[in-house]
Amino acid sequence: MNTTRDFAAPRRLSLAQEVMNELTDRIRRGQYKPGEKLPTEPEVMADHGVSRTVVREAISRLQAAGLVETRHGVGTFVLPSVKRPAYSLDLSTVLTIRDVLAMLELRISLETEAAGLAAMRRTDEQLRRMREAVQSFEEGLDRGETSIEADYQFHLQIALATHNKYFEDFYRYLGTSTIPRTRLDTSQFSAEPGQGYLFRTNREHENILDAIARQDPQSANAAMRMHLSNSRERLRRASEAAAPE
Repeated sequence: MNTTRDFAAPRRLSLAQEVMNELTDRIRRGQYKPGEKLPTEPEVMADHGVSRTVVREAISRLQAAGLVETRHGVGTFVLPSVKRPAYSLDLSTVLTIRDVLAMLELRISLETEAAGLAAMRRTDEQLRRMREAVQSFEEGLDRGETSIEADYQFHLQIALATHNKYFEDFYRYLGTSTIPRTRLDTSQFSAEPGQGYLFRTNREHENILDAIARQDPQSANAAMRMHLSNSRERLRRASEAAAPE
C-alpha cells in the first residue's frame, strides 16, 4: 500500500501546452509556412483567450522543439526545417506532489550547475535582467500575485547566462511548469501565513543573485541547491504529513 498521497489534480493539458499544440498543428498543416511570421502575442492571446504568460510559454516550447525562432523586436518566425527532438517530456503528467518532487530533483541537478556556470560567464546585461526579475517578483507579491512569470524569468536568465544552448533549450521547453505552484497550491503546504513563504523564496533568489554578481561559482552552486532543496523539503514534509495512518 502506498504511504504517500498523490494529491492528484484534474488530468488536462496546461493552457500553454494546448496553445503550443494548436500552433504546431497549424505549422504542420502549412497554415504558417516556413519563413512566415507567427501572429503577435496579442493576436494569439485574443485567438485562444489566454494570458500573455501562457502565450510566451507556448512560444518558448515551440522554440525548444525547433519549430520557430524569435527575432528580438521583430517577431517569431517558422523555421524552414521542422524537426522535433528525438526525446521530449510529457509535462501534462506533472500533476501530483510525487511528480513535482521528481521535477525538483531534476531541477536541483541541472540548475545547481547552471548557477555556477552563470557566475563565471554572465554578462552585465544578463545580471541586470536577473535583478529585474527579482524586483518584479517582489512587486508582484506586494500586489498579492504569485509572481510565477518573474520566478520563471529569473531562472531562465540564469540558464541564458551559462552561454550553453542546451541549458537554455531545456529550460525553455520546461517553461513555467518547473514552478511547483503552477501545478499545485503550494501555499497550503507552508507553515508561514499568506504569501510569507514566497517572500522567503525571493530572499533565496537574492542570495543566488549576489553570488552570481560576485562571480563566485561555489556560492552560486550552494545558494541554488539550497533554494530548490527548500522547495523539495517543504513538499516532502507536506506529503508525509498527509499520508494515511
